[in-house]
Amino acid sequence: MDKILDRSRQLKQNLVEFVLESEGDLAVALESYVAANSHSQNKLYDPAYEKKLLIDSFLTEGKVGEKTPIDLFLASGSELSESDRNLVKKWQNSFLGLFAVQEILPDGFALMNWLTAKHYAVKPNDKRTLEEMASFKLGEILLTRISPVTDDYWMFSGPCLPMGNLGKPKLAVAIGNFKDLHRKDLYSDAPELLEEAWQSVEQYHQDFLDFFGNDEVTMPGYQLNKKFTEFQEILTKKRLAAIGIDDSKSLKEIAEEAGVSQAEIAEKAKDLGADSQKVAQLFQNKGNPKMMLPKIELPDNIKKAEQVTVIAHPRWGQVILPTYTKFKTFLETEDWQNIPNGDKLIRKYLEDPEVNIFVWSRLAAEYPKELERVLQTYLNRPNLQLKTDLNAVVQEYNKPLEPELPEIASVPIHLHNLFQEAIAEVEKSKSKSKSPKNKTKGFGK
Repeated sequence: MDKILDRSRQLKQNLVEFVLESEGDLAVALESYVAANSHSQNKLYDPAYEKKLLIDSFLTEGKVGEKTPIDLFLASGSELSESDRNLVKKWQNSFLGLFAVQEILPDGFALMNWLTAKHYAVKPNDKRTLEEMASFKLGEILLTRISPVTDDYWMFSGPCLPMGNLGKPKLAVAIGNFKDLHRKDLYSDAPELLEEAWQSVEQYHQDFLDFFGNDEVTMPGYQLNKKFTEFQEILTKKRLAAIGIDDSKSLKEIAEEAGVSQAEIAEKAKDLGADSQKVAQLFQNKGNPKMMLPKIELPDNIKKAEQVTVIAHPRWGQVILPTYTKFKTFLETEDWQNIPNGDKLIRKYLEDPEVNIFVWSRLAAEYPKELERVLQTYLNRPNLQLKTDLNAVVQEYNKPLEPELPEIASVPIHLHNLFQEAIAEVEKSKSKSKSPKNKTKGFGK
């Protein structure tokens, strides 16, 4: 083990001890951070693993005023050499990822971050951990944080959770879980992808306004489904036009120009949700996009709902609520406490993650007195004031005050392809399980 890596182990241990042994504001900040970011209720992680992961994340993401724990550690350690300081400062660029083992090195691994397709040489900074990782195989999926050591390699920063060598469906599920639990970490090592994803949300919002004519629309679910199908077609045409594809040409003409077979075009078209006559040039190297918009799919309960409201926002994305008109009618009713299941509707709006602060603020602007009265009674807080207390109320129900990257955001092309291939494998497995010869076989068996 080289001297820099060995020194990183000593410094990292000192940094963690500095945080865990601290008192005052730093200790309070750590406790608050762990409480706010714990996902133990999801039972996807072992509690001991998650606690170590949160402590490691806190070192760079935690805040005491405007300073991180690393800032405070550096300020407290006057005996640290300049090289020590430079090494610790690099750890501000640590990040959490879902990595695949692509090569086993003598003292570590060549990893690819599945979220961004970026590659790293990563080494354990102690021999014991290296021995524990000796069982890792090619293709092994690891959920862990890594930190830069030199310009050439990184080290494992926090605990490492090995998930095995996952097939495409299970890998897609693991990436979906990562997206749900660690949304802020999606593109930590690829700010250009994050920026493009946010730009896609803003563009989607403008496209929504152009198509629907308003940022809020309400209609029966079956009608909304038809409208969204039309909307999807328009978005696809715009994507193709943006890279210079002439959708008036036949499949044969486009195939000849692209130098690919019609079969290849038809197969790729399924991935896009587009007509096969419109997509050939998209898959030429010069026209390949880095990101793809996800296909819009309305769940069955939305398609069957009597009235569905869609509200769009350039940062929060879109919210689809089958009870929004019912909730507004509820607010307009003086004796709302006599409405059957009224309390359940309020609880649902408080607990449902879909009903975010953007929706609550919209309701507060339209029904300020009515909403304040309802919350005062339901929460048993007669002194509650909507203008000053709304943010605190929604935070009590684990709703963020700032938007996280919404579901409608574009995703990197390699993830788009993985999800499409995973769906195809699941469908194939389902069809086999229905065959008389395979009655006992199913997905995952």
